[in-house]
Amino acid sequence: MQQQHHPLLSASLGTQREIVSFHFGTDSQQRVYIQAALHGDELPGMAVAWYLKHKLLALESAGQLKSKITLVPVANPLAMGQHWHGSHLGRFHTLSGQDFNRRFPALGDTLAEELAGSLTQSEYENKRLIRDAIDRHYRDRIAKTELDAQRFTLMRMASQADLMIDLHCDWDALPHLYTTPHAWQDIEPLARWLGSEVQLLAQISGGEPFDEACCEPWLTLAERFGSEYPMPRGLLPVTLELRGVADVSPEQAEKDADAIINALIEGGYIAGDVGESPALINPATPLAGCEYIHAPHSGLLLNRRELGEWIKPGEVVAEIVDPITDQVTPLVAEFGGVLYARNLMKFATAGMLVVRLAGENAGREGELLVG
Repeated sequence: MQQQHHPLLSASLGTQREIVSFHFGTDSQQRVYIQAALHGDELPGMAVAWYLKHKLLALESAGQLKSKITLVPVANPLAMGQHWHGSHLGRFHTLSGQDFNRRFPALGDTLAEELAGSLTQSEYENKRLIRDAIDRHYRDRIAKTELDAQRFTLMRMASQADLMIDLHCDWDALPHLYTTPHAWQDIEPLARWLGSEVQLLAQISGGEPFDEACCEPWLTLAERFGSEYPMPRGLLPVTLELRGVADVSPEQAEKDADAIINALIEGGYIAGDVGESPALINPATPLAGCEYIHAPHSGLLLNRRELGEWIKPGEVVAEIVDPITDQVTPLVAEFGGVLYARNLMKFATAGMLVVRLAGENAGREGELLVG
């Protein structure tokens, strides 16, 4: 194992943050990148990453790694320092107001111009050329802010991988994941081993999240040059939502780490035998088919249905109660689906997102992710 330190641009005098990465295996053609806590207050993934680090070290010592694996247990040192009177504010950058998992740069068009005259008839060589171009781009790019420096550092490591696993969690939720339609077949073993109950697919979900930004250059280059040159399959992205923010335990974290290892074995990234994998709990559904239910006014939030329940159109999932006027407003599902995530807050403000259902019929457009 090699440990690397990546200093970030200092935002103010007397401060210096860094990202620490751990590298396992040899610099083989296959590469895996895993990171945790891009939203700094989402800690289940950090616990999983800690167990993964020790398991990967043992597998490396046993000579079982068939790929180079990069692990970043703390992907967002900026967010780790954002505390306000005892509350950890890790989703948004307090200086800019930006979501830490949005606005990652698209690189495909820039790389297409650079590589137009150098691609070959060898898929292996083209993959190397693309990786080198990605590395040069982020190595030479000058960050103007600490947040940009963090984004560029993460993208430089992750965008060169064959498989990119981003460990997150939700407010209060079932285990679920996000990936692209082109990657789903390869990601499905991970969904099975993890026991993911909802699999949400979108080619473009809006907002430039990390996972889609990592695979964007590979997809763009394949579309641009695929008819002339043998292009590599490119990066497979997946964001794993490891239940809710309070679901941090050593038992669950080690179980999730074992699930990821088993999926990597099944995918050929690690040598070993895992036997028959579990069945997929629910088939994949479009992210655009999810129904998001918001509070129409402020009040006490009373949940009427539980996580994992199938909600039919017209059924009440929660109520907003005004204890002064006794107004009770039911929140009713229009399309229905599996109740896979809900807000942790028990006091609703007007417009607050309360419940999310995974179905197929909502037909949403534009920004598909939670803001």
